[in-house]
Amino acid sequence: MTLPIYPWRQDNAFELAVDGEHFFPKILDAIAQARSTICIELYLVESGRATALTVEALVAAARRGVRVRCLFDDVGSHDFVEEERERLRQGGVDLRFYNPLRLKRGLRNFHRDHRKILVFDERLAMTGGFGLSDPFCVADSSGGTLWHDQMLAVTGPVVQDWQALFDQAWSRADGPRTMRPRLGPSGRRALSPPTGFHGWARVARLDARFTNEVLLALLARAQNAETRVWLATPYFLPAWRVRRALQQAARRGVDVRLLLCGQIMDHPPVRYAGQRYYSRLLKAGIRIFEYQPRFLHLKAALVDDWVSLGSCNFDHWSLHWNLEANQHVLDAGLTAAVQTTFEQDFARSTEWTLEAWRDLSFMHRLKIRLWGQINRWVTMWFNIQR
Repeated sequence: MTLPIYPWRQDNAFELAVDGEHFFPKILDAIAQARSTICIELYLVESGRATALTVEALVAAARRGVRVRCLFDDVGSHDFVEEERERLRQGGVDLRFYNPLRLKRGLRNFHRDHRKILVFDERLAMTGGFGLSDPFCVADSSGGTLWHDQMLAVTGPVVQDWQALFDQAWSRADGPRTMRPRLGPSGRRALSPPTGFHGWARVARLDARFTNEVLLALLARAQNAETRVWLATPYFLPAWRVRRALQQAARRGVDVRLLLCGQIMDHPPVRYAGQRYYSRLLKAGIRIFEYQPRFLHLKAALVDDWVSLGSCNFDHWSLHWNLEANQHVLDAGLTAAVQTTFEQDFARSTEWTLEAWRDLSFMHRLKIRLWGQINRWVTMWFNIQR
């Protein structure tokens, strides 16, 4: 089975919202304003205050005649309680779970739907790194959410491709299938960069190891970057092709910066495993920033004026197993907004230097060695390309 290659589309508009206290109300408002269809595809869904509000809003939408479809990953929605699932069903919401865990499926159980796609009335699409969970969506006593993330709202012709991508996932919710991209002449034209710098956007997918448009686009942009390559990702276990492209860019004078998690994160061993790459990256001239205030969960790239936002972490585990999707954009307004968020986050981060790295404590180096070796064993065991 083949997959379509979505083209660059012009005349789109974009709105970036940073952190759940700003983007979650926009999601609830979009649900309330929907008149015909609501399509939601998410990985993380956990019962709590945010989920209760969303369930209530979706049921209300279904009762006023909106067709509501929700596709949640079976593993990511493990903490979405049965009472709320049943409330959605009884309220007229069509609910499916991607790739339900089954013992007989073996390694296929590792294939997960990590996308974050919301489409309303086929006219408004939202994507980013967020989940339906209180740490993403509900502000704490300080007025901010525990997890630092963002959401991109899009209107215009590209929304039809987000709708098509959701429909395809909906039809294959029972589990992964071997699918290849359709890379004929039309596909190559779709991947060609547009001329102009306003309102351009295309949907890029990553379908486990079978389709890797998101990665290929990042590599191509980094290899041809002239001024900057700024990359934000929470789980820094980059594929070797990503590391090589970043180092080559830095060595030819491009401003290459990584915005990564500090000590506040949900999987600390991943941070230590990824830090084994720091020394070589720093020597190549790459600047490494670790975000301090909260758990940084952004998935964003800014290469010259090209923007990529969505669900993809660019780590080798995601590239091997997950369904992912990013919005690629060429638009002066969004580029300026994304640049501002990067600069604000750099200012709230600790920057590593080679001198500081050489002064690491023995215990810190031991953790890097331990978790780095475990990561090597895992990638070898599952035959994951590093």
